[in-house]
Amino acid sequence: MKLTYIALGVALCASSVAASAQAPTEDEVILHAWSWNLNTIAENMKKIADAGYTYVQTSPVQTCYVGEDGGLALFSQEGDSVSGKWYYYYQPIDWQIGNYIMGTRDDFRNMCDSARVYGVKVIVDVLPNHTAIDDSAVTESLINAVGGRDNLFHANGFTPITNYNDRLQCTTGEMGGLKDVNTENPDFQRYYLQYVNDLINLGARGFRYDTAKHIGLPSDPLDPKSERNNFWPVVTGRESVEGLTLFMPDSLYIYGEVLQDRNVPEEEYAEYMDMTASSYGHVLREALRKGAFNEDVLTNWHHRVAPEHLVTWVESHDTYCNEHESADMTDDQMRMGWVFLTARQHGRPLFFSRPAGSTRENYWGNNVLGARGNDEFFHPEVVAVNKFRTAMSGQPEELTTAKEGAVVEVCRGEAGAAVINLSDKDQKVKMATSLPDGDYTDAVYGSQFKVVKGNLEGKLSPMTSYIIYAK
Repeated sequence: MKLTYIALGVALCASSVAASAQAPTEDEVILHAWSWNLNTIAENMKKIADAGYTYVQTSPVQTCYVGEDGGLALFSQEGDSVSGKWYYYYQPIDWQIGNYIMGTRDDFRNMCDSARVYGVKVIVDVLPNHTAIDDSAVTESLINAVGGRDNLFHANGFTPITNYNDRLQCTTGEMGGLKDVNTENPDFQRYYLQYVNDLINLGARGFRYDTAKHIGLPSDPLDPKSERNNFWPVVTGRESVEGLTLFMPDSLYIYGEVLQDRNVPEEEYAEYMDMTASSYGHVLREALRKGAFNEDVLTNWHHRVAPEHLVTWVESHDTYCNEHESADMTDDQMRMGWVFLTARQHGRPLFFSRPAGSTRENYWGNNVLGARGNDEFFHPEVVAVNKFRTAMSGQPEELTTAKEGAVVEVCRGEAGAAVINLSDKDQKVKMATSLPDGDYTDAVYGSQFKVVKGNLEGKLSPMTSYIIYAK
């Protein structure tokens, strides 16, 4: 089956395109160094750069709730000799740089200095939407800065969300026990913006907004305490607050965790940031489980916004950790999906680094917060496709399948191709290609391919990918 990509999804308005035009290009690749602490990221920066990543994304670095006596297990269970949980850094008690899991402000500065040396840019996971479940742990400096405890939270901030498709509940209510911050309070906006600007001054060059769909857009209904929903205009540099403006807005890459659901105004979010392609990730994983691609996963991005404005993934830390939706899938399956996503023309792919020592029976592996993930982020096939994406800048994609979808080829013009065998069997293929006729050697394993009269011929090992460059 041969499919030439036709852009699907709604075209963005002119203001959105203009805002995104100054952002980094689609050719870039993000490593999500999930739960690596700042020193670990710094120590591995050369390896990250050598593996072809443009960005490294950190876990949250703001002051957080200290859970389980500061234990540093990824996820401890009853009877374990260690304690701790990865998600405590998602429970802010202040917006200052440094926490017991990730490291100090100096550690952040040093990590950014290392990134600069190796030409890697830093994305920080930020979460202004809520505080810790134990809101009594919020610091006095934060309370004073926002004009008192009552001004820190929405009027509905302690009322649990019962209908996530109700925009007032979704953007002002308590989510999973996390108290909802009054993000429309100008005093809070200024305090939070000081934190963001501090990160930028130290070297951050992008932000991932956690639970972004839980922060209201200008068109959303107002919380009783709010006069207007202007958080997104402020934190993306379109507006100032109390004399303070976002630093370097044109040099930052900003995207939001806007998980897809009914009644989510995705087009309006796209005016301020790129978004996560959560539905496409689900569809892709289903194809990987079946060991066969179909037309749906090849042509439909399952999003109302054009793919140029999507962050794509095979899995995220949420699909791996929360309900283990993707954790049972093998590293080989994840890698085949990654090669497919990254070889494509559109989307900005994000590689989730699984825990070191993890298996399909033991998802937490060595179970140590702060440690480097497993070796998959620099597997030879991953490195090869990361570099292939950069090399193929501007080349149009053409997708072809063979063997009832078990083999897929991503051609990028006449300049190169990625060939992926999703099956657990050797495959001998003859499939249409846009590569010129001739003999080819793949860049990963040195395997030989031939193109004769517009058909690619070669042998593929089980669950293996190949990267081919035109001469």
